[in-house]
Amino acid sequence: MFASINTVSLMGLDGFIVEVQTDISNGLIAFDMIGLPDAAVREARERAKASIKNSGCEYPRKRITINLAPASLKKEGSGFDLAITIGILAASGQINIPDPEKTVFIGELALDGSVKAVNGVLPMVISAYEHGFTKCFVPAENADEAAVIQGIEVYPVRRLGEVLDHFDGVYRIGRHMPGPEILQAAESAAAIDMIDVKGQEQAKRAMEIAASGSHNVLMIGPAGTGKSMLAKRMSTILPDMTFEEMLEVTKLHSIAGALPAKTPLITERPFRSPHHTVSANALSGGGAVPRPGELSLAHCGVLFLDELPEFRRDSLEVLRQPLEDGSITISRVNATLTYPCNITLVTAMNPCPCGNFGNPKRSCTCSANQIRRYRSRISGPLLDRIDIQIEVPSVSYDDLSKIADGETSAQIRERVNKARKIQTDRYKNEGITSNSQLGAGMLDKYCRLGKEEDAMMRNAFDKLGLSARAHSKILKVARTIADLDTSEDIKIRHIAEAIQYRNLDRLGY
Repeated sequence: MFASINTVSLMGLDGFIVEVQTDISNGLIAFDMIGLPDAAVREARERAKASIKNSGCEYPRKRITINLAPASLKKEGSGFDLAITIGILAASGQINIPDPEKTVFIGELALDGSVKAVNGVLPMVISAYEHGFTKCFVPAENADEAAVIQGIEVYPVRRLGEVLDHFDGVYRIGRHMPGPEILQAAESAAAIDMIDVKGQEQAKRAMEIAASGSHNVLMIGPAGTGKSMLAKRMSTILPDMTFEEMLEVTKLHSIAGALPAKTPLITERPFRSPHHTVSANALSGGGAVPRPGELSLAHCGVLFLDELPEFRRDSLEVLRQPLEDGSITISRVNATLTYPCNITLVTAMNPCPCGNFGNPKRSCTCSANQIRRYRSRISGPLLDRIDIQIEVPSVSYDDLSKIADGETSAQIRERVNKARKIQTDRYKNEGITSNSQLGAGMLDKYCRLGKEEDAMMRNAFDKLGLSARAHSKILKVARTIADLDTSEDIKIRHIAEAIQYRNLDRLGY
């Protein structure tokens, strides 16, 4: 007998439908699986056999042939178990699926017949919905995640026996409905807020500009001046996430197996802070089965690199192209996958190895050569890709002793949202959403300067020895400052402030 059951596999960020074709015939007892299965998929044979027996059904002692179509694409992971097992039961006449062409089965099986959670359920269900499927049986642990997608019926499965009873009419699995809390923004466990940062008004202003235009930031200053504190609060002032951004971020975390427990939909912008020992592959993503790296897990949020010169040179150079393109491509023998990584990069570094250069209260013990070598660990091309470079000086006692009277993250975010709305409306026909994404051809159109502004820009370019990329970065930052000022044109004051945020160029670092 023959049966066809559908499931879903992943290729990068997107899913594709896999038809599990099962044929059971008389002959020597055998089990053959074709269609480019990997080792985990081949092992489904033993899991299916044990789970069928432990669910009170009979495992066919015949010749079983399973084809995973399309046969040209490699199948990876344990999420095929449930579909393969249902296919064997359907082909042997032990279960009848009324509309198999409209139903997908996703899940890993344990030997006792229980159904275990798998990674990447959200993009799988999205793919099933886009291909016209109306029903989806998924592990109960993944049901909230799957139910985020409206328009497809999600049925949570805890044991293989439940599926058998469901189609026999003995017991009906209830359709899983998402709770209202799914779309509510989760409260930050640490309850961090920009008002916690004492002093550092210029740095806060720079962070606001960076959040408004999605600009990359480098903070340089002595140890203990609040650089890490500012960076950790950057995500609290970023613009509110759209539902499309929530879905895309959740898909990436789901594929990577990094989706937090009881969080079916990520509603807050991610904040990732890898240690300086992180490898290039961990940043970019990869592995035998390519998975998103830190760059992609920070998509639509903040990637914070503390102690920037301590990172390995090859790890830092991985950042260069993704910062320009907003995506990263991972090439392997079997496939080439592209993951999005539209991030706001926030970095911090000390001015010297001991961290006291420029500190009026502590003496620096580093020689000029040591300082030069320390700073040279960051390449010029990478620095050029960082729009805002600011000094974060030591904080005075008077600032530290003040009762918190600054602005909250919510107040700053309100201005950021208004500035980002201006950019979204301006670039609605350009395929971009923020000033940092302006291409070379768009600068003349959207960052046009008046006579006086152009003269100031020319003077800065000549005196600071700016590169062409640094020139365009200043224009983009000035455009963002003008948007915060609700000014249609870029004025002299906007150019002057943007130049102040190229500290490394001004100080000759």
